[in-house]
Amino acid sequence: MTAYAIAHLRNHPGPHPDVIAYLERIQDTLEPFSGRFRVHGGPMEMREGEWPGSVVVTEFPAMEQARAWYDSEAYQEILPLRTDHIDSTAFLVEGVGPDYHPRRKAEAMRRAADA
Repeated sequence: MTAYAIAHLRNHPGPHPDVIAYLERIQDTLEPFSGRFRVHGGPMEMREGEWPGSVVVTEFPAMEQARAWYDSEAYQEILPLRTDHIDSTAFLVEGVGPDYHPRRKAEAMRRAADA
């Protein structure tokens, strides 16, 4: 099942040399785990609520690779280059398979509510 690393970046005042170094090095940390950027701070068009900052979404073949990447020595070495200068929240989340249908989730929720 595909997994994603998602980061919400806030309050970044501008291009700090450490953040630039982080960006120059991050791809090399992703490649051994088949990670690739899907969203990297592009323009956002808000439709509901507020989202101060930007979003980054990185895709991995499975949660195992996402965890291994985040915990890897190579990534942990460069992580402070970003976190020392940008407030952020980051998490890993598993995606849904090609046969996913929200109706099945609704049915499970209805059964749980009725129990």
